Amino acid sequence: MTAATDETPLWQPGPDRVAAAAVTRFQNWAAGRYGAPAEGGYPALHRWSVEELDTFWKAVADWFDVRFSTPYESVMGDRTMPGAQWFPGATLNYAEHALRAAEDPSRADAPALLHVDETHTQAAVSWSELRRRVGSLAAELRALGVRPGDRVSAYLPNIPQAVIAFLATAAVGGVWTSCAPDFGARSVLDRFQQVEPVVLFAVDGYRYGGKEYDRADTVAELRRELPTLRAVVHIPLLGTEAPDGALEWSALTAADTEPVFEPVPFDHPLWVLYSSGTTGLPKAIVQSQGGILLEHFKQIGLHCDLGPEDRFFWYTSTGWMMWNFLVSGLLTGTTLVLYDGSPGFPDVSAQWRVAEQTGATLFGTSASYVMACRKAGIHPGRDLDLSRIQCVATTGSPLPPDGFRWLHDEVGDDLWIASVSGGTDVCSCFAGAVPTLPVHIGELQAPCLGTDLQSWDPAGKPLVGEVGELVVTAPMPSMPIHFWNDPDGSRYHDSYFDMYPGVWRHGDWITITERGSVLIHGRSDSTLNRQGVRMGSSDIYEAVERLPEIRESLVIGIEEPDGGYWMPLFVHLTEGAVLDDDLRDSIKRTIRENLSPRHVPDEVIEVPGIPHTLTGKRIEVPVKRLLQGTALAKAVNPGSVDNLELLHFFEDLARRRH
Repeated sequence: MTAATDETPLWQPGPDRVAAAAVTRFQNWAAGRYGAPAEGGYPALHRWSVEELDTFWKAVADWFDVRFSTPYESVMGDRTMPGAQWFPGATLNYAEHALRAAEDPSRADAPALLHVDETHTQAAVSWSELRRRVGSLAAELRALGVRPGDRVSAYLPNIPQAVIAFLATAAVGGVWTSCAPDFGARSVLDRFQQVEPVVLFAVDGYRYGGKEYDRADTVAELRRELPTLRAVVHIPLLGTEAPDGALEWSALTAADTEPVFEPVPFDHPLWVLYSSGTTGLPKAIVQSQGGILLEHFKQIGLHCDLGPEDRFFWYTSTGWMMWNFLVSGLLTGTTLVLYDGSPGFPDVSAQWRVAEQTGATLFGTSASYVMACRKAGIHPGRDLDLSRIQCVATTGSPLPPDGFRWLHDEVGDDLWIASVSGGTDVCSCFAGAVPTLPVHIGELQAPCLGTDLQSWDPAGKPLVGEVGELVVTAPMPSMPIHFWNDPDGSRYHDSYFDMYPGVWRHGDWITITERGSVLIHGRSDSTLNRQGVRMGSSDIYEAVERLPEIRESLVIGIEEPDGGYWMPLFVHLTEGAVLDDDLRDSIKRTIRENLSPRHVPDEVIEVPGIPHTLTGKRIEVPVKRLLQGTALAKAVNPGSVDNLELLHFFEDLARRRH
């Protein structure tokens, strides 16, 4: 089990950096106005933020100068989860805040968006141009009859047009929902058909890995299968003509129109995000304009420490919540870096070159990308000018200790490394980046402000220094207001509140250490439980994938009808590697010596690849169900998997075993 044993931090912010951090300035300001603790640094501020939840969020709204079109009656109405009421009586508009920097004449010509494609051609959109295009498109949406609450959908890559379309939707009070163009028609329809959009923004195709992918047939199928559409807007990324009946993007964004921002209630829907949907239809998760506005101001302005001088890069697609999070960088006047392309084309250094080219100050990526860079033996800090990067943040899965060491050694020794963990469910982080705290190898720095994060045993007793369930015991503004098509709230309740009534259970195993940092051990619903000893799958991956022969791995623990327990480890090998007895012995020895003799796999089995969700997470629970004999059609939603062919291997293995 990964443990917090090394007391020496890998990185420690200097006194100047601590003093300059927005979270320090916020604490000093809130101490004078709201009774926040003046001493004790971040731990004292966090304690206050959860003990005085109403006061904390009122302070956040004031600090970031949230513009309420009508004032709120109280910070919180009903505090019960699910269903907590935030800022009842208030109205506001998210898009108004996202475009606020354009009101400053000194910023009007500064870049709001920097777009980079695989050719490393860079295009900038200034703040004034962004505001103008949003104003033009918002007026056109209103002319098309889009009203507050109507859903607007997008089948777009990570390009400026996606940001503009989202902000125009929010400006009119519409509800945004998006999928990346590498999603097939069935995957998109599984999502969009649930919410019945009235407008679809779509590209004719996209470029990835040096190739062009035509999407005209897919868009035609979406148009046929979404009967609620009143308009389709064609964005010619590959230069094709608009199909019959579609509107041209350029015509809708050409006018010089001042944006009109519809004041909507605080809890008015902003967007619909989707769970990975590995079993059954994806959950359609609805979050509010006000809840996201406050949560993202806090997260981006205080935790990520981003402001007008920063450039914010995160490798993402429009099908993942990190795109929505990235766009919220506009709230703090930060320039967004939008990269549209493969993370490893033409080689594994691609993302680092984007950071060098754009002067990114916060570099966001996945833990798997960091580990791929380490395995490839590249030296980005030596070979590129990455001097502007202040922070490298990772998510998607826990960053292994070797990933921390590699970033420190190969990117910069004065580098703030923020492994963060949260979820689509809240479109935010439960724990992660704190600019004023030290970084310890393998650990998330601390729970986030206003987040009463705890680790609980099955009886609901808080644990310190032991593995337990990740729970949040007080409401967060960005928790879903509801799921779409869940009229009695039963699906929402069963997703998070079935184990501990009134307390959010996320489904991860975590440890909160004595010093207040956090370790993530993987999903609690795919836990390895051998002879009563529980272990998260991520601990196994971190150990096994250090071996140079292992590209990626997947471990499954299966309770058998006779009371036995079968634990196979599936490995995808690097090119040229062979799974012989020596490598099998090496894998088992690595797990025995680094983790636990009880978690040495019963078998090590080579696979042609590891299946993932469309957002890049390893598929553990559906594979477990397949191996237990569940039919493929019932074990997994085919549209949620990046490579369905890989699952046939596990299906065949189950058939042979049974």
